[in-house]
Amino acid sequence: MTALMHRVENTHEFRGLRATGHHFTVPLDHARPDGETITVFAREISSLDHDTPDALPWLLFLQGGPGGQSPRVSSLTGWMAEAAKTFRILLLDQRGTGLSTPANRQSLPLRGDAAAQASYLAHFRADSIVRDAEAIRDALGITTWSTFGQSYGGFCTLAYLSLAPASLDRCLVTGGLGPIDGGPEEVYRATYARMAARNAEYFERYPEDRIVLNRIMRHVEQEHEHLPNGRRITGGLVQVLGQFLGGNTRMDQLHFVFEAAFIPTPAGPRLSDAFTEVLAHQVSRAANPLYALMHESIYAQGRATRWAAERVAAEYPAFDPASAEPLLTGEMVYRWYFEDDPVLRPLEDVARILAEREDWPALYDAGVLASNPVPVAAAVYHDDVYVDRDISLATASRVRGLRVWETADFHHDGIADDGAAIFARLLGMTDAEDAATPEPADG
Repeated sequence: MTALMHRVENTHEFRGLRATGHHFTVPLDHARPDGETITVFAREISSLDHDTPDALPWLLFLQGGPGGQSPRVSSLTGWMAEAAKTFRILLLDQRGTGLSTPANRQSLPLRGDAAAQASYLAHFRADSIVRDAEAIRDALGITTWSTFGQSYGGFCTLAYLSLAPASLDRCLVTGGLGPIDGGPEEVYRATYARMAARNAEYFERYPEDRIVLNRIMRHVEQEHEHLPNGRRITGGLVQVLGQFLGGNTRMDQLHFVFEAAFIPTPAGPRLSDAFTEVLAHQVSRAANPLYALMHESIYAQGRATRWAAERVAAEYPAFDPASAEPLLTGEMVYRWYFEDDPVLRPLEDVARILAEREDWPALYDAGVLASNPVPVAAAVYHDDVYVDRDISLATASRVRGLRVWETADFHHDGIADDGAAIFARLLGMTDAEDAATPEPADG
């Protein structure tokens, strides 16, 4: 596998780091290496403490998502400062994100009609991302490298271990062990339950916010309120603020959002500009439309997803915005996102076709994972509302040699809280003497 072209940008040095951009031309469909190509961007990062970074081993960072660009780094902090002590880091803009060939409402119409756009996006899942990484590894002349995957980056890690384990020295994963098989329904049943528990924890800490949220939900039913971009605020949109509950300190930040929700005006109490600005930022998919478009397809193997989160929601009426005291939602994606979001509305038919697609290929190879030779260490967050703890442990038991650190000290965004310590711990787990000779996986 060979990247067709590799262009290197100038190297910049600042605040203790050096950064070099790389542009790679890779096949859109890796099964057709002579067919259409796209560009994938990655930024190489190393510490100025190393005079000869070329001598360092490589670490590929697999970003969460789907649809999120890699971190834009202005200084070495957190997990990256820790990693840069011993690694040369490559931050990958997964296809369709960041400086890689874009996939959004502006660019996708170049593909043709909605069916053509959906067919194109079928090549934007973890298996294609892994094959991009392999082409990049080959182009850079790297024999083997290590990976660090956060959230969806962990899904990509499992795909990498399935497709090309011989290319990997070790793999670290945080909050990212999804199901190896099965459909998205089990995922959403688990995460709705986790979100209900997290709601209960939040409103026990801030009981006054239960009253405020009820007031907001009644208010937006009776009054026309809008985001700064003109999008009408609905109860379902307000519930998306539950994404704050996926973090440790972010949960407490939500309280500050609610306490400034209303402001007096000549027309009576209205939602404050401060509140609607936070809400607008939380619900916007302008920078990462692939998150909404591809969110359920990351679980699809051999059958259609058919708006699984929406279907499973019927089993959890407390999340219905019309309920007496509706709960806040999490990362679920619903059909109505594409009906009332001006950024996503042009992609509504594309999203429908993707949701109805049935011939999704397998993303993982359970047999290969069961005989995995690569040292793997994963942080599993006990109360993670996005990647369920029980599903994560079940997956871990099926990957030979995967060592789990289960902790209740962090939530899904743990590496934002104490990334240096988490990275160091996981790295040490793969450095252990017996990590090189892992035990067979259970099941």
